Amino acid sequence: MRVGHLAKKCNPSLYLRLVSTPSRRRRRGPELEAALLDAAWDELVEVGFAKLTMESVAARANTGIAVLYRRWPNKDQLVLAALQHYRNTHPVDLPDTGTLRGDLVAALTAMGEARAGFFAITAATAFAGLLTSSGLTPAQARDRILGGQQLPPRVQAIYQRAHDRGEIDLERIPAAVLAMPFDLVRHDLLMDLKPLKPARIQAIVDELFLPLVHEHSNGPSRRPDSNRRPLDYERQGLEA
Repeated sequence: MRVGHLAKKCNPSLYLRLVSTPSRRRRRGPELEAALLDAAWDELVEVGFAKLTMESVAARANTGIAVLYRRWPNKDQLVLAALQHYRNTHPVDLPDTGTLRGDLVAALTAMGEARAGFFAITAATAFAGLLTSSGLTPAQARDRILGGQQLPPRVQAIYQRAHDRGEIDLERIPAAVLAMPFDLVRHDLLMDLKPLKPARIQAIVDELFLPLVHEHSNGPSRRPDSNRRPLDYERQGLEA
């Protein structure tokens, strides 16, 4: 499967932004590693996982193959690192609109638009052989690429602002409810490989999330847990 063709079909304008321009300066340390991962990402987008090789990435990065092997033992580990690197270096914009509903609609919309190409590339890579060759389960691959087991600080900030404004009480709302809007957007991105329509975003917020929040806010207080702060969530891969 040519992953670049899939990305171009899903979102042609986004595809043009997925491939970075290689640097020709002499690079060392973190700068060199970032350049190698950028090259691996670009190669993944253009030729797909099946045709990507350590040699092709080294050639694209204008370096020797030994430089790659000193950092990653094989193609699988390099690709996993490249996917994680791209996601970490392209954060989703999460604006402060002044209301919880406004923040969520804006955040989920931005997530859909910014992550559609990334999810298309990731899904194609997994199905093209990464899971088989690496021996990872889908959940393990997700954790490697998305990383972390807590709601990310930038997403926590959305709920913390709403809590501080008195819109919600974080002590009453289960972690699964707070994670749900982002889980649903990720699900739709993986299934459709394109940004969500505004009506779908609004339905997630207005018809699913907010009614659950209001139900818990108006219900009995949750039993306090001395070992859990309001924004400590034992969830996997919740970054936008």
